[in-house]
Amino acid sequence: MSDQNVHNAGFTSSGIRGGSLASSMMSHEARASGGGVHSGGPTATLQEMGARGSTHSSGFTSSGISGGSLASQMMSQEARSHGGGTPRGGTTSTVQSISMGGKGGR
Repeated sequence: MSDQNVHNAGFTSSGIRGGSLASSMMSHEARASGGGVHSGGPTATLQEMGARGSTHSSGFTSSGISGGSLASQMMSQEARSHGGGTPRGGTTSTVQSISMGGKGGR
């Protein structure tokens, strides 16, 4: 189900769908960073997954983050850089939320 959730949010193999949650996220992220979307951020990560058509191979699943996966490595790295926790609205929490059908951490 998480692959469909990412697609439903507007992250597709054809790019970000206009008027979608994805386009809203991209706009918000670009304004916050001075005009661009950074590689490795929530929008870029989700779009990469939407273009591939798979979140499961990265470890973001509808059941949570899979141990030993790329997702768990991302979560661990983000937690270390933020003093032990993953911040709301960060890459890991946003990608996981959308993978589970949520609206991200915004």
